[in-house]
Amino acid sequence: MDNNSALEQENNKKTWSGRFNEPVSALVARYTASVGFDQRLAEYDIQGSLAHAQMLAEQGIISKEDLGDIQQGLNQIRDEIRNQQFTWLLELEDVHLNIEKRLTALVGDAGKRLHTGRSRNDQVATDIRLFLRTAIDEIIELIQAMQHALLNLAEQHIHTVMPGFTHLQVAQPVSFGHHLMAYFEMLKRDIGRLTDCRKRVNQLPLGAAALAGTSYPINRERVAEILGFDGICENSLDAVSDRDFAIEFTGCAALIMTHLSRMSEEFILWMNPSFGFIQLADRFCTGSSIMPQKKNPDVPELVRGKTGRINGHLVALLTLMKAQPLAYNKDNQEDKEPLFDTVDTLTDTLRIYADMLTGVRVNQDAMRRSALRGYATATDLADYLTKKGIPFRDAHEIVAKAVQFAEQKGCDLSDLDLNALQKFSQQIESDIFAVLTLEGSMQSRKHSGGTAPEQVQRAINQARQWLS
Repeated sequence: MDNNSALEQENNKKTWSGRFNEPVSALVARYTASVGFDQRLAEYDIQGSLAHAQMLAEQGIISKEDLGDIQQGLNQIRDEIRNQQFTWLLELEDVHLNIEKRLTALVGDAGKRLHTGRSRNDQVATDIRLFLRTAIDEIIELIQAMQHALLNLAEQHIHTVMPGFTHLQVAQPVSFGHHLMAYFEMLKRDIGRLTDCRKRVNQLPLGAAALAGTSYPINRERVAEILGFDGICENSLDAVSDRDFAIEFTGCAALIMTHLSRMSEEFILWMNPSFGFIQLADRFCTGSSIMPQKKNPDVPELVRGKTGRINGHLVALLTLMKAQPLAYNKDNQEDKEPLFDTVDTLTDTLRIYADMLTGVRVNQDAMRRSALRGYATATDLADYLTKKGIPFRDAHEIVAKAVQFAEQKGCDLSDLDLNALQKFSQQIESDIFAVLTLEGSMQSRKHSGGTAPEQVQRAINQARQWLS
């Protein structure tokens, strides 16, 4: 064997291969390798390694000279990765061994000492938590950007009347601004869930080693301090083996996508000419290859579809963990792709949605016509009669008959004259017509959380203050 072949064999040698008499097959190597997708953890792997090395030196486990070499080597590797000059090798399995092998090539024995007191088990758990912590912070900012866009659109339409629906049937008139603010509240709760989830993400596993901790005199609290973790995972077995923090995040993401999917469904319906309530900007739509008149709401449709994808990732992660005995198992390698895709999909969706909201054009006349077609003020007439002393159930019956009469006439309740209305109840007087208007109906709901324009403006003002 020539020197080059011997050197290549040594470079490709597994860090754990001393126990084995034969190498893994090429197929198994491909099947078990994760470097194709976990290389995106490289920045976090280097960040964690720098903190670990600093602690080892402070504890006297490695020398200051070794620390300096490790820092220099890792910083060079980080630059190589950022500049796309780093060579990722499948035979080195994962991001950790690729970086470690390169570090050893750069700084020699100091690179080999870096792994003292840790395992790939606690190393990868730390990398994922660092990645996810950053992702949560970015996602919260993106949700807030979408909330700002919602507020701007809602404030333009505080007085715009639209039909509120139950069972997708016209129910009562509401302000379009009020309708949009419902989604603001959903997203506000989503931020609360993510903020709470982040607390459990932000606990340090490093120092748990393979599963039982380490006999070296490490200082886990110091590493947590360097990396900005709130604390340490208190049980070494739990630290390396559970992924509940990733499952919790994916659950939060599924809820966010569910809220966006509901809004998407409404946008899709409202763009249909049968509603004609809104138009989306052309950059969020596509045409048909055969029907030249078509303007398809592709982005909202894809949001609907991608919500199912995120829901699938949540189920996949739950299933991944459901039968694993303690502690770490190779199954957990399968946590990364669904988690990464969840982060990427949610991030892209939020960015697109914030932009899409700025291009929503509202057809106020179509919204108003739809509200008038559905007898949306019928409940207001029932409330009017109740305030006159008629029991609500009796008032309900009276109004139901009035609606039947208006349907036969092909008109709205507000189009009936006083004589026609008084056939159903002598308690009805001329002041009824203020009650039966769409604006009157909205204005009457002045309580906190109601759809009266003044309350919608108040909600928007409070929302802006909350975001500031």
